[in-house]
Amino acid sequence: MIEVIFAVGVFVLAAGGLALGLALGRGPARTSCGAMACGKMERCAGCPHLREEAS
Repeated sequence: MIEVIFAVGVFVLAAGGLALGLALGRGPARTSCGAMACGKMERCAGCPHLREEAS
């Protein structure tokens, strides 16, 4: 039972941190470029790795 309460607490703290950052104007959470939508040959337009390769 204590493990469930601990797990819920961790998720609440994580969600609260994301919400607090959004509320304070830091913008939405950033995602990684390694998602399924971005393959190794095709990179997202906003991918920082794509910008590094172009430089």
